[in-house]
Amino acid sequence: MTLTLKHIFKQGSDPSQPLLLLLHGTGGTENDLIPLAQRLAPTASILGVRGAVLENGMPRFFRRLAEGVFDEPDLIARTHELNTFLDEAAVEYGFDRRNIVAVGYSNGANIAASLLFHDNQSLKGAVLHHAMVPLRSVTVPDLSGIPIFMGSGTNDPIIPRAETEELAKYFVDAQANLHLHWENYGHQLTATEVEAAVQWYNQQFVS
Repeated sequence: MTLTLKHIFKQGSDPSQPLLLLLHGTGGTENDLIPLAQRLAPTASILGVRGAVLENGMPRFFRRLAEGVFDEPDLIARTHELNTFLDEAAVEYGFDRRNIVAVGYSNGANIAASLLFHDNQSLKGAVLHHAMVPLRSVTVPDLSGIPIFMGSGTNDPIIPRAETEELAKYFVDAQANLHLHWENYGHQLTATEVEAAVQWYNQQFVS
């Protein structure tokens, strides 16, 4: 099978752990979030994916029209493409398709949120660092029991606080098990935010 998206797969030592789907920010690669994955779950398998869209040479997971303005038809198409890729990768690498936790930062967190907005079977959980509302034109499915960590910055110049709170409300209204963590910083991923995500992950997924 020829998988359509550039990626890296690393088999973990504990197959019972969820596979970590790593989704980078704008300009990143499939390797960017490996250190974060190793903090969250050092024995888990990982699947790092590179966005297939280029913006001024920088990889992204979907096109945007301007800062914070998404190309919605492209976002929808790329979301379905990623979901299909996960189906195929599960067969190729032999992991449980229903045992995937997405770990996304910025643009990667946005497409992870879009997966949840489109398909409540796509992910077992998600760690979303600095995500925005992906779409306002879809009805979010029932996300009952799906654990979601959102890390956000009170001084994020890209994502206003109201945007974060709106995304959180979408998840809460869909019955997701949401944990919203605030940092008094901007769009960067801080050590204390990572530590909060690690503690949350251990509570949710490590017995």
